Amino acid sequence: MNCKHFGSCGSCSLYEMNYSEQLERKEKKVSELLFPFYQEALEVFDSRDSHYRARSEFRIWHEGERCDYAMGNITKNGAVSIEECPKVIEPIEKRMWKLLEKINASTEVLKKRLFAVEFLATTTDECLITMLYHRKLDDTWSKEAKMIESELHCKVMGRSRKQKVILSDEFVTEKLEIDGKMFTYVQYESGFTQPNPAVNVKMIEWAIKQVKQVKYGDFLESYCGLGNFTLPISHYFDKVLATEISKRSIHAAKQNCKLNGVENITFARLASEEMTEALEGKREFNRLKDIDLQSYDFTTVLVDPPRAGLDEGTIKLVSKLENIIYISCNPETLARDLEILTKTHEVKEAAIYDQFPHTEHVESGVFLVKKS
Repeated sequence: MNCKHFGSCGSCSLYEMNYSEQLERKEKKVSELLFPFYQEALEVFDSRDSHYRARSEFRIWHEGERCDYAMGNITKNGAVSIEECPKVIEPIEKRMWKLLEKINASTEVLKKRLFAVEFLATTTDECLITMLYHRKLDDTWSKEAKMIESELHCKVMGRSRKQKVILSDEFVTEKLEIDGKMFTYVQYESGFTQPNPAVNVKMIEWAIKQVKQVKYGDFLESYCGLGNFTLPISHYFDKVLATEISKRSIHAAKQNCKLNGVENITFARLASEEMTEALEGKREFNRLKDIDLQSYDFTTVLVDPPRAGLDEGTIKLVSKLENIIYISCNPETLARDLEILTKTHEVKEAAIYDQFPHTEHVESGVFLVKKS
């Protein structure tokens, strides 16, 4: 990928390396961190070099009567106006510059106190544009925004303090082929979604490859989000219990279950720590009153925690299960947690997934099996 803003825009930091060198750098970093627990070569899942990101946010920079997109600069002490962003997928790219033209050609209705624009798109060309304001939005704004929906063939939302204006929908619907099956995912504007659809598929298929080795029992998942891993993996287990703290994500996950005709998953709105307390019988939750936890025979767990990694209680809980799939967005905390997990389990497989080319960020995963 080439971008005229390399070296000034802070979004991409590895601009001086070609893509293969970036991958080697990331593989080396994770291999060194995991070496005390896994000495084999990592599986490496690469990304498209450009047009890979399906979710992106841009600041709006006002200069006189004109608006431009802006990103934080590379020195992290200001912003830089941008004229291109080749990392976004085509459904965003073909709309974002037309949108900017519409904003600049409009009266004050669209541009007044507009401070950011968010894009959420799918591989099937759906796109949701959220325009963020420091002012109250009225019917005049809705009328002009509705025209943008029609002209750009997209969905538009407006947000300001304590206000959300939905003109048509607040979600997009993604369709992904995973392990030979088609899955449909409703993705909401304010919910978490994996930013790189192609690498996301590779990541899910890697997890499926691990669960195919298990072939029995029930499946437990923490940090399940909208069911990204849950839906495809559910086909390989009798019953599934998946937990997530976000109300919006749980709503999307249940909706996605219905869309995909999956009936063996139970979703519960619980934080990771609450899940541990419930399964260990330390605390009862009204949210679980209709769920018989004793009926589950968990053989496998998948955790996909935030950058802070797993809490002590969750580590203790998952250590009791035979198989652990740990997906990590921070290899440092993954290595920290493996110091404890490898007391009871052995790392059988490990991989990296390059969700964010041209940055230092790397996702990784390990599959652990209980020691005999």
